Amino acid sequence: MAAYLVRRVLLMIPTLFGILLVSFVVVQFAPGGPVERVLAQMSGMDTGASSRVGGNMGGDFGARQLQGAGQLDATSSKYRGAQGLDPEFIKKLERQFGFDKPAYVRFFIMVKNYLVFDFGQSFFRDISVIDLIKEKLPVSISLGVWMTLITYLVSIPLGVAKAVRDGTRFDTISSTIIIVGYAVPGFLLAIFLIVLLAGGSFWNIFPLRGLTSDNWSQLPWYGKIGDYFWHLTLPIICMAVGSFATMTMLTRNSFLDEIRKQYVLTARAKGLNERRVLYGHVFRNAMLIVIAGFAGSFVGAFFGGSLLIETIFSLDGLGLLSFESVLNRDYPVVFANIYIFALIGLIVSLISDFTYTLVDPRIDFETREV
Repeated sequence: MAAYLVRRVLLMIPTLFGILLVSFVVVQFAPGGPVERVLAQMSGMDTGASSRVGGNMGGDFGARQLQGAGQLDATSSKYRGAQGLDPEFIKKLERQFGFDKPAYVRFFIMVKNYLVFDFGQSFFRDISVIDLIKEKLPVSISLGVWMTLITYLVSIPLGVAKAVRDGTRFDTISSTIIIVGYAVPGFLLAIFLIVLLAGGSFWNIFPLRGLTSDNWSQLPWYGKIGDYFWHLTLPIICMAVGSFATMTMLTRNSFLDEIRKQYVLTARAKGLNERRVLYGHVFRNAMLIVIAGFAGSFVGAFFGGSLLIETIFSLDGLGLLSFESVLNRDYPVVFANIYIFALIGLIVSLISDFTYTLVDPRIDFETREV
């Protein structure tokens, strides 16, 4: 096991390098950039996330640059919106964003800094990237961890119950409900719950925005816990409903496949009770495919599936931060998020492999090729 662990950890290094390299190359060919972003702010033509989502984010930055910009009658430049501006001002902008260096130099500087988790400064926010991520992290942790935990705690027992009662009325009715829930988009369910339960048109039971109330710091410890989950209830429901279907049906089908195998018939013929057969023999084998999908589902729930929910419920997390950073061409934040997402995904995948040995000790990673 130790040798396999070392091989997997060493494999993470070229994997992370490749992910960063591909992302960096794609960005080089993407239209627009931080310089064009500043020029658009200066000319009043800004169409980034700051003008659509976050109000005046970065507007002061463009205004400060405008104060020092010399004007010329005509200027040829590779940047859109640079006509009429002093070439020295454009070069100053390039130095400020690091674009005065060749692309390969910028890439290797970035890789070197990322090895020590130095993500630099945000281009358009007066804060370091690591501090910005720490600021948004509690929301994403809350949504991702609780959604994943609730999904597994509900879906696995439900999937087992459906497999045991295959073809019964319970199986049919629960499948119908699950498929309907899966078909309803999360953002549409969020709007419905807001209208119904968050003061939209009917009851005002749950809060509409934020992760905690304004007086959260003044509440006793038990009041803080209750207030925290009170705010999380609707967002978690909206994110988890779609995940229930996939995990429940995956568990059900996996159990059905194992129940029909010869070793189960042999165990029953020896006189073992049904509970011992299910949880002593079938469960371990059936859970392998569920564990295999844990890494992808966890990372997706943690980072990728919360953008619309964060926007609707005014939860300022990593999903919304990543979206705004892409639109704003805030490259340090974009690459830092990609790096962190990839690293967590690789670590969770490694943990999933080790969980295999807990579920089924017959698995031997020492003889497995990476």
